[in-house]
Amino acid sequence: MTSSMLRGRPRRATSHISVRVAHAVLGGAIGVVWLVLPSMTSGDDDPVAIKNPAPGASAAATADDGRSTVDLVLPLVAVGAAGAAAGYGYVRRVRRARTRTTPGGTVGAPAPAPSPSPPSSPSPAPSPSATPRAPDGQAGAALVEADDRVRAARAELAFAEPLCTAQELEPFRRAVDEAAAELAAAFRMRQRYDEGAPAGEEARGHALAGIVGRCEEAVRRLDAVAGEFERLRGLDRGAQDALGAAESRFRELTGRTGAADTVLAGLARRYAPTATASVTGNVEQAKDRLLFATMRLNQARQSADAGRPERAARHLRAAEGAVAQAAVFVEGVDRLAAELRSAERTVPAALTGAEAELAHAGRRVSPPPGAPPEVTHPAAPPDATAALAHADAVLGSVRQELTGGRPWDPVDVLRRIVRATSPVASGRAGVLPAAALITARSAVGAAADFIATHRGVVGATARTRLAEARRLLTSGDPADRQPAEDLALEARELAERDVRAHGNPYPAADGAQGTAGTGGAVLGGIVPADDPGNGAPAGFAGTARPAAAPPAPTT
Repeated sequence: MTSSMLRGRPRRATSHISVRVAHAVLGGAIGVVWLVLPSMTSGDDDPVAIKNPAPGASAAATADDGRSTVDLVLPLVAVGAAGAAAGYGYVRRVRRARTRTTPGGTVGAPAPAPSPSPPSSPSPAPSPSATPRAPDGQAGAALVEADDRVRAARAELAFAEPLCTAQELEPFRRAVDEAAAELAAAFRMRQRYDEGAPAGEEARGHALAGIVGRCEEAVRRLDAVAGEFERLRGLDRGAQDALGAAESRFRELTGRTGAADTVLAGLARRYAPTATASVTGNVEQAKDRLLFATMRLNQARQSADAGRPERAARHLRAAEGAVAQAAVFVEGVDRLAAELRSAERTVPAALTGAEAELAHAGRRVSPPPGAPPEVTHPAAPPDATAALAHADAVLGSVRQELTGGRPWDPVDVLRRIVRATSPVASGRAGVLPAAALITARSAVGAAADFIATHRGVVGATARTRLAEARRLLTSGDPADRQPAEDLALEARELAERDVRAHGNPYPAADGAQGTAGTGGAVLGGIVPADDPGNGAPAGFAGTARPAAAPPAPTT
């Protein structure tokens, strides 16, 4: 490192050095000439006596001596001068290379250390377009983290039920419910933020800060009881009982997976492909999660037998998370089968009620001759005639589809009936709100299952839309059912887009020995992608990882 004294040396000191070097080289050359000249002018012959020469001979000898001396001295002087010039030129080139600021300087010379910026020259501020992104991204990350924690904590409670009493679990259920309430408020704030409320820039900044605060409070509620919950389960002392409960649940779910495969095959034969599209691949993914659970249950059992309870607990929690997601896949098939049966029973009544609504709306728009026109319903659109024509065409296509003898999609048929009739409906046909409830529940359930089993890559926006859809669905207001369905469909689409964008978050799992099912477990958020072998689901205590080695003491 260059000292402060050298850094502070004036530039002319470098030029003094170069002049001194040039002088030394030139002096050395002259010294060489001075030393060599005598030897060049003397021969190796024996000395002879000097006689008084004749004048002519003396002049000739003098001329010859002068020529031989000049012949010897001039080349030496030329060589010395050339050496001095070369040395001086080299010094100047080195000096220019060291002080050069444009590309092409010497590679070996280290770059000068940057001088600290003066206090009066602050770093440039970020552009206005980039400033809002930081709090926005922070709010999204906080929503994802809190949502993952609440989901995993509920799964942990379910696995603790066989081994604990309801009274023992009550404080933890209450903590999860409180955390879920904080999270729901944060999701509601985010939905309003995405809709443009509040409008002011400062108010929107406060809204984002409020979202982060709500999420932090949700996480804090879980952190507050994490230690007690761990002590209740006793996994740090031994996991034998918990392992037995998880293995029992695993065996039960394995049998249900085979039954779900049979149910799904029957649905595919009975209904149109669109009817089962939301659960296509569920059985295969359930088997993949169970394969991962098998591996982790074996590792947990081996660690427990080897007297390593902490490692056994990590593997057990990962296995429990995989079993819980396999249950989501299997139960999604069973739920869809029930929804399709319910929709199929409701379609005839919904079609009759829709035709009655259209007839009533037609009388309002074009009353019979001599009859007083009925009071127009407040929700009737100005272009009621066009809405009536559209609804009549939709009902006609539905009737044709039902009598065509080909497989059809009952939920989709209900959806089309409700959407075509709602602009002109007066609310007299109570079956239409019931049909809207069926379709909304189906959409919300499908979106919830997809996000739950792919939460390792699903972002905050899809989760926000799902949370708002759930809120509207549970409001009890029939007017909220179609908006709830729309939001659920959007949530599913956004979640699928996130999955396509991320791809396989753990490509090393494909074909790698000892990592069976790990790719699906990472995709489902059961284990972290950066450490799938040691991580566990984020629950009451957050993501479980091996304890890091303590840092070396600083002196």
